[in-house]
Amino acid sequence: MAERSWSFGNIFKNVFSGTEEITEDTWDDLETALIGADFGPDTADEILDELRDLVNRHRVTDAKELRRMLRETIEERLARFDPTLRLQDRPSVVLVVGVNGVGKTTTIGKFAKYLRTFDRKVVVGAADTFRAAAVEQLATWTERAGVDIVRPQQQGQDPASVAYQTVERAQEGAYDVAIIDTAGRLQTKGGLMDELSKVRRVVEKRSPIAEVLLVLDATTGQNGLAQAEAFIEHAGVTGLVLTKLDGSAKGGFVLSVQQKTGLPVKLVGQGEGIGDLTGFTPHVFAQQLVG
Repeated sequence: MAERSWSFGNIFKNVFSGTEEITEDTWDDLETALIGADFGPDTADEILDELRDLVNRHRVTDAKELRRMLRETIEERLARFDPTLRLQDRPSVVLVVGVNGVGKTTTIGKFAKYLRTFDRKVVVGAADTFRAAAVEQLATWTERAGVDIVRPQQQGQDPASVAYQTVERAQEGAYDVAIIDTAGRLQTKGGLMDELSKVRRVVEKRSPIAEVLLVLDATTGQNGLAQAEAFIEHAGVTGLVLTKLDGSAKGGFVLSVQQKTGLPVKLVGQGEGIGDLTGFTPHVFAQQLVG
């Protein structure tokens, strides 16, 4: 799994710089940093309680040792969720779901490019037929990623039939992975979930579904998660993709969203480039977040 260097604006730098001993100010600064990094108040309190217990039990006074404990505590919590993409089948069928506006279409292009770096043969299905611009936008990204696309054969084609044709193409063309774009919004939320259920049923007539990935915009934090709850409840989501996890110091959202949903973060995006989506590695992430 690819590793990368993260940039979170050194959110914890001020907590540990210029101090050698742990003081009450250290704890106050650490709480502020955890909240500022979007861990959420509940998770922040849990981490602080755990660290205070460790410090008291082992009689730790060195702020550098507290920093190491923080890093290990965050890593241990992140590692409770398995970030492995389940792409063993040939083809592995991946449905990508999410509210419109989170960067779902661009994420698919970046995901396709990520898979190409591992020499996977990829085809993408443009099954978001309710949004006229979605197909052309997706076509642009697939071209940039160097992968093939299955377009609707006519305007307004049934999304499930496009998904079916994508899996058919993947099987007949010996593709490794078929990524299927889905609608992010219909007239009613219930209608959208019914449509996704139909896509699943039709696809599974030809092939099992390996992953259902929900795209979330990290900059919207808890609000974005609330918008996506219907997908989590009804779409059979198996993993999360966090986009826009950039220098906005939202690194803690990775942990809070996993704990709230019970779902692993499998891919993370930082930046606008086509190569800015990678797999998620708890050890590397915690190291870069805390320093």
